[in-house]
Amino acid sequence: MEWCVSMPKIELHAHLNGSIRDSTLLKLARELGEKGAINFPDVEHVILKNDRSFKEVFKLFDLIHILTTDHKIVTRMTKEVIEDFADDNVVYLELRTTPKNNDSKGMSKRSYMEAVLEGIRSVNSVEVDLCHKLKEDTSAHSHTVDDICNNKTRRKKIYVGLLLSIDRRETTEAAIETVKLALEMRDLGVVGIDLSGNPVIGEWLTFLPALEFAKEQGLPITLHCGEVPNPDEIRAMLNFLPRRIGHACCFEDDEWNLLKRLKIPVEICLTSNIITETIASVDVHHFGQIS
Repeated sequence: MEWCVSMPKIELHAHLNGSIRDSTLLKLARELGEKGAINFPDVEHVILKNDRSFKEVFKLFDLIHILTTDHKIVTRMTKEVIEDFADDNVVYLELRTTPKNNDSKGMSKRSYMEAVLEGIRSVNSVEVDLCHKLKEDTSAHSHTVDDICNNKTRRKKIYVGLLLSIDRRETTEAAIETVKLALEMRDLGVVGIDLSGNPVIGEWLTFLPALEFAKEQGLPITLHCGEVPNPDEIRAMLNFLPRRIGHACCFEDDEWNLLKRLKIPVEICLTSNIITETIASVDVHHFGQIS
């Protein structure tokens, strides 16, 4: 385990809300429980449960959304998440999160992201370098990789890029709003757009206008794809030609062949897939089918 931790790592599929410390979630839940807003014993069980099914994972995400609706909390959890990844020797982190509106807290999508940026700025245990723009030319890319993997600075350093997520519960208009915000924040660490959320909610065509707009504006796109069986959506997503896709758990042979022909990289989440029982075991995981 020490050897694994010591290895420099690149993390391309980290959800901000999915990476919060259990201790922080418990503290926030206890505070809400004392105010009578939630039943803390029920929430405590949900937070501490280790063997969550796929459906239970999204129940936990719903709980996290309730607990993290304050700017100060968003800032705190962002700071802690980056510190935790740095402690695990992640040298390049893409952190994805859905900008949220919460009128009761005076929170807009922009102010939510400003709270995230404040959390990044408040990290002091490690040097943080926000990725301002992704450059396509090979020399620029090689230089960036060299900087990341051969960091010569005396102080530990982590490079962070932000992906703004479109939640599958959102409307077309809300999705376009997220893309516009990503474009406005390109020079503040935003490196792309993600489509995520409960895969049994929403329709692909709802988000397509926003994703097409993002592609037209040169924003890289990654899609949660094939988390549940949905062949029509899987094929539509692949034919959209995203920069990457996440998971790819429920592909049939035709989808695998299309994926390989289009040469779309996959963000494999092996441990998550096993724990949530999306895939039965490591032995049958599709990791071995990607190459």
